[in-house]
Amino acid sequence: MNSMTGYAFKEVIVDNTQLSVEIKSVNSRFLDLNINLPPFLNPLEARVRKAVSEKVVRGKIDVTLRVRDLSSTATVTSDPEAAKLYYKAIKDIAEALGKGEDDIPLSLIVSQEGVLNITHQYDAELYWKKIESVFSEVLTSFISDRSREGENLKNDLLEKLGKLDECASFFKEWQPQMEEKFKEIITRKFNELLGEHADENRIMQETAAMLVKYTINEEIIRLQSHLKAIRSELLENPVPGKRLDFICQEANREINTIGSKNQFTEVGAMVIKAKDALENIREQSKNVE
Repeated sequence: MNSMTGYAFKEVIVDNTQLSVEIKSVNSRFLDLNINLPPFLNPLEARVRKAVSEKVVRGKIDVTLRVRDLSSTATVTSDPEAAKLYYKAIKDIAEALGKGEDDIPLSLIVSQEGVLNITHQYDAELYWKKIESVFSEVLTSFISDRSREGENLKNDLLEKLGKLDECASFFKEWQPQMEEKFKEIITRKFNELLGEHADENRIMQETAAMLVKYTINEEIIRLQSHLKAIRSELLENPVPGKRLDFICQEANREINTIGSKNQFTEVGAMVIKAKDALENIREQSKNVE
């Protein structure tokens, strides 16, 4: 099980080129992958995207690659004809202003557009040969970071699930006591009203009616089934995030029903404890891939 948050970074110099790779992620309902590359490396985007998406299912992922050549890759060419045209035009202006040729600096001519042309030779495949091993190392580190945090999350979720199991067991143990509790309440009320003339059959009928109305046996069975499913997701599913959220909603429905049917202080206190534990699981599951 992996967390949706993770971070990895490395900066190195390979063949006189400074490289840095950074991968970081935060929570997201789906895979939201942003690749940040220098424009001349855009041909590599699909390759980087494929490598990350094969390892990650959910999360907002930012991948940033930075490249800086420590030696120049520039090629400079000149256009003498353009320089002559600029010089003639500037000379005409100078003469009109009463200036001589000596007042026209060479720097003014060469700074004009098209006189000097600078181009850079970029080969994305050659750069990828330099980047690939660094990128793979950072991606592996990033996945390990998410896995490590995911293991911590799993242990925390299992601990909270244990508290929910205790609550469900309490509800199950309490259920058989309800009949006696209801019978005691109804018998006391009948005795207060009728004294020794209280009808035992009538008491049993009223007790049965209350049990039909307030029994929580079915809710307990479904709740325990949901808790079993949560445990199975945590232990067996490598990407349980979405399933956990759905199962928690179902479990919450059963706990709410138990709470609405409850007539006893002891059960009410355990319902509050169960809702608190379940809410903690739901919040933590939002961090799980």
